[in-house]
Amino acid sequence: MGAERPAVLDDGGTLLDLSAITPDIDGAFLSGSGVDRARAALNAGDLRPVADLDTTAFGERVGAPVATPGKLIGIGLNYTDHAAQTGAEPPVEPVVFIKPSDTIVGPDDDVLIPRGSGKTDHEVELAVVIGRTARYLENLGAAADAIAGYAIANDVTEREFQLERGGQWDKGKSCETFTPLGPWLVTPDEVDDVAALGLRLRVNGAPVQDGTTKNMIFGVHHIVWYLSQFMALRPGDVVITGTPAGVAMGSPDRSFLRPGDVMELEVDGLGRQRQRLVAA
Repeated sequence: MGAERPAVLDDGGTLLDLSAITPDIDGAFLSGSGVDRARAALNAGDLRPVADLDTTAFGERVGAPVATPGKLIGIGLNYTDHAAQTGAEPPVEPVVFIKPSDTIVGPDDDVLIPRGSGKTDHEVELAVVIGRTARYLENLGAAADAIAGYAIANDVTEREFQLERGGQWDKGKSCETFTPLGPWLVTPDEVDDVAALGLRLRVNGAPVQDGTTKNMIFGVHHIVWYLSQFMALRPGDVVITGTPAGVAMGSPDRSFLRPGDVMELEVDGLGRQRQRLVAA
């Protein structure tokens, strides 16, 4: 980590090096002319391929697609099917929590099961990356304009720490490696309909989550607008927007994650992740 190279994926599936455009995909890149400069260089054929990087087999490590977010904000209980599965009442306003941004790792990095954990769980989610400062946004159109792109997130959660150890949710959300992110940051113009994306997760090859953003209680633009009423969103901040049904917590016939388990995630148009569970 720390040796990642920024890259862009062309229409043919070739990774092209962005190092000549920017040292990293971060808030400064996203809020300035970085995306436009990268797109212009791509269209002009000025970018060189990244050698020996296979994003299908993930033979070389792929880092998170956003460098050092200032904030990582979570939205809880945001799918009708997830709320029903866990027996929770659908919220009347978004449920907001903060995860440490240093929980973010690459899409294929190992996930550490915390010491003392017996209830580590998975949550496939749509992540929203902020592209400009947003405070007190007036409407959903302004919220849409503040979004730089989308990615896959796995909001890994330790349920005992979250729900049985007192306090807020933070203890169950904050463990090291608990937010695999990526592999790609996909700009909004490349997403056909953010309100109709399929999200899927398998554990050891068995399908356990298969949902759609159609079941969100609060849509992406509403979430960004809502958050801006309570905090300033900065370029590079990441918002994870909730998970569909299928988590282990709501499935009495399923065990929680154990060392050696493998999680595989995908969201329509946003790529795939694969993580192995190891003991911390």
